[in-house]
Amino acid sequence: MTLQEQIKKDMMQAMKEKDEEKKSALRIVMGEFARAESKVLSDDAVIQVIKKMVKSERETLERSGRAGDDTRYLQILESYLPKLASDEEIEQWITGNIDFTKYKNKMQAMKDIMGHFGSAADGSRVKEILQKL
Repeated sequence: MTLQEQIKKDMMQAMKEKDEEKKSALRIVMGEFARAESKVLSDDAVIQVIKKMVKSERETLERSGRAGDDTRYLQILESYLPKLASDEEIEQWITGNIDFTKYKNKMQAMKDIMGHFGSAADGSRVKEILQKL
């Protein structure tokens, strides 16, 4: 079952259980899917849509002075995202697999690192780790 199908199934379940918050959050997600060029999205495309929504919600909370708040909406969205690699895991992989002599500067290694971790690593976290090394 694709992630998009899972979200649709979960929305139906939320409707049956009368979980208004979850139903509302998943309807917003489904609405974002409808905006896409294709009606059937790959799991990676679904993850990108949800990541964009999470980022937007966090920015909104930050502007309203509620940075760090973990709303139910955010919890619902994040439950569909893959588990992120820890900073230690990222750092260990970088030190064990990246030869910085091949690059003019450390940041050029981002492509290779993100290619390995994909959606399991946040690009801004990887950038911070690279700057520390």
